[in-house]
Amino acid sequence: MIDKKKNIVKEEKAILVGVVHKDQTEQQVNEYLDELAFLAETAGAVTVKRFTQKLQHPDSRHFVGKGKLQEIKEYVQGRDIRVAIFDDELSGAQINNIEKELSIKTIDRSDLILDIFARRAKTAQARAQVELAQYQYILPRLRGMWKHLERLGGGIGTRGPGETEIETDRRIVRNKISLLRKKLEDIDKQAFTQRKERGEFIRVALVGYTNVGKSTIMNLLSKRDVFAENKLFATLDTTTSKVVFENTPFLLSDTVGFIRKLPHHLVESFKSTLDEVREADILLHVVDISHPAYEDQLAVVNKTLQELLAFEKPTLTIFNKMDIYEKNTFDEWLEPSTKQEILNDLYERWQGETNGNAVFVSAIEKRNLETLRHTILEKVRALYKIRYPYKTELIY
Repeated sequence: MIDKKKNIVKEEKAILVGVVHKDQTEQQVNEYLDELAFLAETAGAVTVKRFTQKLQHPDSRHFVGKGKLQEIKEYVQGRDIRVAIFDDELSGAQINNIEKELSIKTIDRSDLILDIFARRAKTAQARAQVELAQYQYILPRLRGMWKHLERLGGGIGTRGPGETEIETDRRIVRNKISLLRKKLEDIDKQAFTQRKERGEFIRVALVGYTNVGKSTIMNLLSKRDVFAENKLFATLDTTTSKVVFENTPFLLSDTVGFIRKLPHHLVESFKSTLDEVREADILLHVVDISHPAYEDQLAVVNKTLQELLAFEKPTLTIFNKMDIYEKNTFDEWLEPSTKQEILNDLYERWQGETNGNAVFVSAIEKRNLETLRHTILEKVRALYKIRYPYKTELIY
């Protein structure tokens, strides 16, 4: 929120709400809410309170039970809290019902992610992709969120002007979706032509969970200044650079990060951006090994790659932030030999799980970067031999 008098941005105070149901454990919900708090921070909000409830399934009217909603309402009253953020998708009716009870803005995880994407979108392509996703999010929620009908009440007249206005809005939204899809098709054609014009180069794409250090690694490998910061979705637009290791050229792309519960319409809207992943010859899967749930994050990315039909591509797993991992794992009094033994176990485990395709680095400390470069070079050269055998004399 912007204070017009002082021309400064004020942080909105927010509460977070999650439900522990049959498909989620309490520990998982707490981890999801940690991530939701980080998303809220990225969007410019500060979390002041969390609420969780154990339910067999979310309540159809308010997502949480009446007692929990009353508890939230009592907490919100008298405090300068502007927004309630729910960790799961809400229907239009649920949003409307919750807002009537709490008298504050109510959004869900998908809406929050869309808001962040809207702030981060810089190019015409990214802005169109985000706008398409927003309209796709709004369309099924129009009826539930339509407040004009509240004043009409029941009986005669209810199906009159209000219903007409809903249908008008739906038609406008559908038309916007159609126009945006056409615009993105034209952009896709241009992007496809640009990719075809890149010539016979091996193409390498950085993939991974959001905020794992992909852009930092991109900068180190390509020696260019790609925007990177400790916030979620710092990168929305794919950045591609020509990189040369020991006379061997290849194209390196940085791509948008993945996340748990990534809205399906967002994946659909960003299809053209994700084409860089689909069309890549080699994937560099960056993992933040210092994160407590790094294995879950790795699984989320692998699942998304399967959905993109890109999981079977040659992949090098880059375990980043080893400096933070060691700081979090080892006490000062621990013997160096014991530390090395623990690290060796870690290395052996993941070399086994990735069939020897794992490298452990610290991008910030520039640790083990030569090993990373050498491993990438070997994979690129091996593919050149298969794909463009007549070029091998030129690149060695």
